Amino acid sequence: MSAAVAAAGARPARTSGSLPAIVGAELLKLRRRPATWVLLGLWPALQLVFSLLIPYISYTRGSSYEGSPPEVLLASTLPDRLVGNALSGLPLFGGALLLTLGALLAGSEYGWGTLKSLLAQGPRRTTVLAGQLLALVTVLAATVALSFALTAAVSAAIAGAESAPADWPGLAELARGFGGGLLVATTWGALGVLLGTALRGTALAIGLGLVWVLAVESLVVNVAAPLLGFFDALQRGLPGVNAGSLVAALAGGDVRTPGVVAVVDGGQAAWVLAAFLAAATALTALLLARRDLA
Repeated sequence: MSAAVAAAGARPARTSGSLPAIVGAELLKLRRRPATWVLLGLWPALQLVFSLLIPYISYTRGSSYEGSPPEVLLASTLPDRLVGNALSGLPLFGGALLLTLGALLAGSEYGWGTLKSLLAQGPRRTTVLAGQLLALVTVLAATVALSFALTAAVSAAIAGAESAPADWPGLAELARGFGGGLLVATTWGALGVLLGTALRGTALAIGLGLVWVLAVESLVVNVAAPLLGFFDALQRGLPGVNAGSLVAALAGGDVRTPGVVAVVDGGQAAWVLAAFLAAATALTALLLARRDLA
């Protein structure tokens, strides 16, 4: 009996770990990883190019862009369109970039073998996942805010250069836009985390994610849905379609960016995205809790 008690006393106690410490460590890893800066920098940059710079250059040259006359192009770049312009690329190319970031965040832990080493030090698996997701939400919130700030600065510069009115959206509209953008971004990131965890790596997870965002959903929406009623109903439950519908609702339907189409109303889109976010988080937690890491 005494030997058993001594052996139990010698066994290290498992602790739950400190969630703030894990969040800090995950944020540090994200900051030190060059891919984070590349992926999160590409989204606002592409956003500015396609939503503001190309329409404005077309306006200055007196040419049309995507069928819109020059005066309409100028109006689309002004501050009253801030919410739509700041979020216009998020459902499609922004979603692909953020899904890639989520897959890198989770999948690289398997390739490097760091997840097993971390869990051996005491934190519970669900605590580690919570820390990863909170860190991801933090950087995504900062990126959404940066997109709004950059778009506002460029829109103000265009309005000043053309002596056009600068009618800014109200605080309530900005808050809804930021919240909706963060919901879309977090959903794509969480789906990437799920793929990285399920496939225990980054390459296949990123490849499958990009094929889904850029090819599968596009084929369903643009090819199959107009022909078959089944696919027309199916598209209403896809993450990309609902992301585009939510951005279209937040922008008032004034965005012409690919992927931003009001297939469903904004309320339904928000609920569907929230369901995808909850399901991705739950499935990732289940995989992490039940599966052998060896």
